[in-house]
Amino acid sequence: MIFSRTLLKRHTVLPGFDLALGLTLLYLSLIVLIPLSATFLRTTELSWVEFVEVVTSPRVVASYKLTFGASLLAALLNAFFGLLVAWVLVRYDFFGRRLVDALVDLPFALPTAVAGITLTGLYASNGWIGQYLEPLGLKVAFTPVGVFVAMTFIGLPFVVRTVQPILEDLASELEEASATLGATRWQTFTRVILPILTPALLTGFALAFARALGEYGSIIFIAGNMPMISEITPLLIITKLEQYDYAGATAIAVVMLVMSFVLLLAINGLQAWTRKRQGK
Repeated sequence: MIFSRTLLKRHTVLPGFDLALGLTLLYLSLIVLIPLSATFLRTTELSWVEFVEVVTSPRVVASYKLTFGASLLAALLNAFFGLLVAWVLVRYDFFGRRLVDALVDLPFALPTAVAGITLTGLYASNGWIGQYLEPLGLKVAFTPVGVFVAMTFIGLPFVVRTVQPILEDLASELEEASATLGATRWQTFTRVILPILTPALLTGFALAFARALGEYGSIIFIAGNMPMISEITPLLIITKLEQYDYAGATAIAVVMLVMSFVLLLAINGLQAWTRKRQGK
């Protein structure tokens, strides 16, 4: 009963709070806290000088730039087109709508290795799409552009499925009232609809960004994995693990973890600020 009296400020009709809280903390500890703690503890095998040397080597820094840069660009692109796709699926009724809605979830269901092989086949120099792009001077497969394409592919569903329910629940009376007051369609969208969608859009962006940061299977096939050019950070971690350099692998993983956590905190702070402004 100690947890109930300490953490609950008011009584609840639902019993079993102590047991539920205990199981929740146990589950989170086994799945999240203990593995993350083990990562930090394994890194302590390195001295500070060795740690800095590992995580700031030119090859690792180049992988940071590619991984975070491509993830950010892919998440931004998905935020725009994810909103567009969700808008079309919710606001319009057309032939094949259910098929399009199902295709949005394809990156969820498709194994990442299969996705990588498929994208490579499409965008290679002799692929269905690549054979037309390469004469134009745009090479996708085995370049950083291929990394961006793979990250965009696996991140789109997160934005669509986050924004779609908010659009479905959005009352049409708000748009009608805005039109009655003389607002144009663009003004209605930017001043009435978009502020309501912004928290969900930021959530979808954060999910797509985090998913792209940790993606491995679909990227290694299309990236080419050339050091200093198209090598992502997760691949470097796997490489060090294969070399039995566990401390070095965890050192790079810790940097990725800290940077990802800081970025997600910043996005969550922006969401809270947006909701606060809407409340006013």
